[in-house]
Amino acid sequence: MTAVRRATAYLVLTACALVFIYPFVLSLATTFKPRDEVAAHPVLPWPLSPDSRAWENVLVHSDFPLWTINSVVVTVGATLLRLFLDSLAGYALARLNWRGRGLVFGLVLAILAVPPIVLTVPRFLVLKEMGLLNSYAGLILPLAVDAVGIFIMKQFFEGLPRELEEAARIDGANIFQTYWRVVLPLARPGIITLTILSFQATWNEFLLPLIVVRASPEHWTLPFGLSTLGRGGAGGQTFDYPVMLAGSMLTILPVAVIFFVLQRFFVRGIAAGAVKG
Repeated sequence: MTAVRRATAYLVLTACALVFIYPFVLSLATTFKPRDEVAAHPVLPWPLSPDSRAWENVLVHSDFPLWTINSVVVTVGATLLRLFLDSLAGYALARLNWRGRGLVFGLVLAILAVPPIVLTVPRFLVLKEMGLLNSYAGLILPLAVDAVGIFIMKQFFEGLPRELEEAARIDGANIFQTYWRVVLPLARPGIITLTILSFQATWNEFLLPLIVVRASPEHWTLPFGLSTLGRGGAGGQTFDYPVMLAGSMLTILPVAVIFFVLQRFFVRGIAAGAVKG
């Protein structure tokens, strides 16, 4: 009876896995289909007359390499700044006693309830007044800190023993040295969790490039560049789906690789952040 239940469980899990994997298989197969075959057999998970036209259009006849470089620059820059600033703010909220700490943390939580689209116009006006439109700084600075990262790091820091900090202060370390040399290395799961979340969010960011560098093609990132791929006809109303999906498959590859490499740290970090010791 146990063997039957186990076999049934594996069959159910396999069926669920196929349901989730099939769209990716179909997307990959579509990149090797001619346009007329996509219209005739849209859900067939293999090409009948395979060709590499879509991949040639993406890699050779578009600015995809430039978009990739821009995305790497923006993602790495924003992620490094977010790791530093979010962890610094989280440490201040978790460990330092100062007037108004509870109010500030309440405001951080309130920001989580604000939809990003609400901040679009104010963000655009601020960047315009600061002269940061059509620049890397305009793409990086608005993503350099976020409420989710502050909350995550605060939870991690609150779970660490205070005795380590007290010992560091006895040895003559100031607040920043205690944070940088003692506390931050112990929050490695939280740092890795925040790195994955920040990398994914920044790499997939579309709204910010739309309002910041729309008029500057040399600063376009992958998400915004992909929105221009495979469009034709009057007003761009016809779509070349193999080209669009080829670009999409290349775009999701870095995020997938990073997640699979660091997924055990990610799961450990989420669990550690949910339960304070």
